[in-house]
Amino acid sequence: MLSPSQFYITREKGTERAHSSDLCNLFESGRYACICCDTELFDSEEKFQSGTGWPSFTQPIKENVVDYTKDTTHGMYRIEATCSTCDAHLGHVFQDGPPPSGLRFCINAIAIKKVKSKFRLVTIGGGCFWCTEAIFKNLKGVSQVESGYSGGRTRNPTYREVTSGLTGHAETIQITYDFSEISFEDIIKIHLTTHNPTTLNQQGADKGSQYRSIIFYRNNEERETAMRVIKEVQTLYDSMVITELKMFEAFYKAELHHQDYYNNHQDQPYCQAVINPKLEKLKTLYKDKLKTNTEEG
Repeated sequence: MLSPSQFYITREKGTERAHSSDLCNLFESGRYACICCDTELFDSEEKFQSGTGWPSFTQPIKENVVDYTKDTTHGMYRIEATCSTCDAHLGHVFQDGPPPSGLRFCINAIAIKKVKSKFRLVTIGGGCFWCTEAIFKNLKGVSQVESGYSGGRTRNPTYREVTSGLTGHAETIQITYDFSEISFEDIIKIHLTTHNPTTLNQQGADKGSQYRSIIFYRNNEERETAMRVIKEVQTLYDSMVITELKMFEAFYKAELHHQDYYNNHQDQPYCQAVINPKLEKLKTLYKDKLKTNTEEG
């Protein structure tokens, strides 16, 4: 049952007083759910200090968990954000946020609650993201894989801009995984053994800095783990592993037609000639890590 203040905010579209909650200054790892229906809405990795007095996020955890409505109350034009599950009023969205979205989800602290989450994110690149996405979608514990761009300077780049080599971005995938089922270490090892981490700015016939081998870490523990795994897999290669290690800054989701490319185009020559052999290698090396038929989405 909602408290009077929770009802006022979420059902009567109220606004709490600025700086009235300690949630503005809470940045511990985890997720935030709707106070009314427990739907997970935001991840702490997208939370930032806006200085406005309300908890602020760059984007929701998924595109379909938040709905948007024009709000012209109080003589202003704003975009209202509501929970797509129960229609609870959350706050508003403004176009003055940081990368990657450039948006600021200004959320009432009373409308959300911190929840324990078993999911984490990892961002990696190793050639064409059609290939890496197809590989990691098959792993147990992986709930979502998105193709995109990371590691460069340009905000919200297009595929054409990235292929020019001028943005500094690599084709990457961002993986949401359940760390109780698969570890960061496992993901990095699988990554380094299902593409060639010894070739500079190239994977097979795909050439260019956007195809470089790269691992993004979010904290020192991940950096140290990645370094250790690189050292371990070095013994598998005659040439030096030259995978780049870089602190994660932003992930820009690629255009819609690049998402889930392999599953949508399995008959295409590139998928048959390039991706299929990689999937066969995955099945050979990591059979115990693969999803069963009932787990595949």
